[in-house]
Amino acid sequence: MTAPAATVPAADMADLAEVIRTLMAVEARRDTRVRLGGNLFDVVITSSSMQARAAVARMDEIQGGCGPVIENPEHGWFYWLVPPGPSDQWEPHTHAVCLGAPHTMILPSLNRRVPPGPFWVRPSASDRLVPTGPLREALAQFRPEPTPHAALAVQLGITT
Repeated sequence: MTAPAATVPAADMADLAEVIRTLMAVEARRDTRVRLGGNLFDVVITSSSMQARAAVARMDEIQGGCGPVIENPEHGWFYWLVPPGPSDQWEPHTHAVCLGAPHTMILPSLNRRVPPGPFWVRPSASDRLVPTGPLREALAQFRPEPTPHAALAVQLGITT
């Protein structure tokens, strides 16, 4: 016997519940692993060099305060949180990689603003992400080095 239709949750409700639990955990000051893509965000990865910091300053100008950026000092990377979807259309970029589903990443708690571990260079705000077009232009202008391509390929087990 099957349950009446009104008591069967919609297929996407489990995903929504997971997203809500994840965001509540981050807000509650806990580091939390999240799935990229879906309705949340994709991530653009660059070095965290001085050139990348200049790109953050440029995005501050463009956005009136840059959208969310996380620094991972262990790897020397910035994680730029961008609207979901560009990982599917991201043209190869000499200074950045864009990842979406099925990858995951750990969001640091919202109050972590300094190392150790990943921390917020620009904190997450509910009303904005980093726009991919202007970010791509800023990265082309400032050319952050070293590029993450080879290190990510090794970490993700990608071979050519």
